[in-house]
Amino acid sequence: MKARVPEVLFVCVHNAGRSQMAAALLDHRARGRVQIRSAGSEPASVLNPRVVEAMREIGIDVSREFPKLLTDDFVRAADVVITMGCGETCPVYPGKRYEDWDLEDPAGKDLETVRRIRDEIDLRVKTLTEELVPSPAG
Repeated sequence: MKARVPEVLFVCVHNAGRSQMAAALLDHRARGRVQIRSAGSEPASVLNPRVVEAMREIGIDVSREFPKLLTDDFVRAADVVITMGCGETCPVYPGKRYEDWDLEDPAGKDLETVRRIRDEIDLRVKTLTEELVPSPAG
């Protein structure tokens, strides 16, 4: 019997920066061992271009991604819900693991600041990956 793959939902207000970077970084690190979604309570119309550029610099292309609206179904499907400044708009369901990552919003920031935010997210994603899909001992 195949083990169930954990599902992670990253949520921020506009789904144009932090949550998109986190989803792409987790996808890159977990290599298909985690189901990943990202969404926003008030999605923007496009991704932050500096986020796209900062991710491209580390070999991850998010240029085809787009902001998505947070739905109850997304939250219900997730095992882990990671919020990034979405305030009271994130629905809470019992039995879910919730984490709030206090991260600076990259909106309107210069590329250097977006890189720093990206790297901070990546450190957290690395820890999360190790918790969700531990490497086999060897």
